[in-house]
Amino acid sequence: MSPTLLTIIMLTASNVFMTIAWYGHLQDFKNKAWWLAALVSWGIALFEYLIQVPANRIGNQVMNVGQLKILQEVISLSVFVPFAWFYLKEKPNWDYLWAAFCLLGAAFFVFRRKLMGV
Repeated sequence: MSPTLLTIIMLTASNVFMTIAWYGHLQDFKNKAWWLAALVSWGIALFEYLIQVPANRIGNQVMNVGQLKILQEVISLSVFVPFAWFYLKEKPNWDYLWAAFCLLGAAFFVFRRKLMGV
């Protein structure tokens, strides 16, 4: 498997854990003490880091740090929007679309030399 594809798969998996750790407590632990939610979130975040750190090391073999960061942000929004919509019951609005266009623009510019073969 190519390092780029493996990085994308691993960053997507880590973002699922990250999104659950950061926002899942808003649904599941909203009536619990904040420190309990924090402890549970830290436990979930451990799995995120166990995937994210090697993903960035693999990705850094074929991408620079800026490209990795923009890729992570695109993946993050791609994971977050369905999570917010289906799990947290927050309806996406046009602002999500505009944000996605901005991230796609950022991805284009950071990857354009690879895309254009320059």
